[in-house]
Amino acid sequence: MSLENQFEERLRFFVDEFEKILNEYLGGLQLKPDVLNESVRYSLQVGGKRVRPALMFASAQMLGGKIADVSNFALALELIHTYSLIHDDLPAMDNDDFRRGKPSNHKVYGEGQAILAGDALLNEAYRICFSECGKGKSYIAAARLICENAGVTGMIAGQAADLYYQGKEGVNDQILTFIMQNKTAKMLTSAVVVPAEVYGVDENLIAILKEFGKNLGILFQITDDILDVTGDFEKMGKTLGKDADDGKLSAVSLYGMEASREKADYHFGLCLKLLDELPYECTFLSELTRFVRERNL
Repeated sequence: MSLENQFEERLRFFVDEFEKILNEYLGGLQLKPDVLNESVRYSLQVGGKRVRPALMFASAQMLGGKIADVSNFALALELIHTYSLIHDDLPAMDNDDFRRGKPSNHKVYGEGQAILAGDALLNEAYRICFSECGKGKSYIAAARLICENAGVTGMIAGQAADLYYQGKEGVNDQILTFIMQNKTAKMLTSAVVVPAEVYGVDENLIAILKEFGKNLGILFQITDDILDVTGDFEKMGKTLGKDADDGKLSAVSLYGMEASREKADYHFGLCLKLLDELPYECTFLSELTRFVRERNL
């Protein structure tokens, strides 16, 4: 079996495992009123690549652990990611009518219900993280990492900057890097580092994993910016060309297309170099990095 086929098979395995975890969670979820129950389920079940859970499961196995050790954290992370997408699509934010090829949550249930669905998912994620803290200090450290990276020093800070600098003059590389590192990279870093926190991995190795997660996140965002120009709706499942139409700061708007591709290649190479520094079998993470760089380009 080729390396590419091995990667695809293992990625499908991780995604299937996560879907089982998600379905079990949803099986016990009976929210009232019905509209809240339906809107939460709608966005959780609309699909997606499940990159973050797969990344967390791969990291756990790489470190000699099991999926079950981090399954609840993977669920919490995906709930946070889904809440962020619901809010991101709102008219006050990116104003997108589609997500993953289907109408955005607010187009189906209304803006107010979409906001509440996002709030519900974020609070559920924190409840799950708090529940995991009873397993010991290492789980407390892992839960803290997720909460910090999703909060005012992480994803929310990046999103706030993304909105603030939309259409403004005088933006620079430092501002865009701040947005990419916080809005996108912090959540991917959580996926990579949470298992290391759970298993009490050496701080020097955690530092390498954090640096890998940061660069993977930047790579992910640059390729997203490129695909907003070169991609198509059928593959992306969301409205394309909005970055330019809305005057949104992106890699392409700041650097240009060719330089954006060069920067993507730079961060791709840096990710592989960081993985080479780890004393683990990192083939899957290397191939996942390649998958991020080459997706639909």
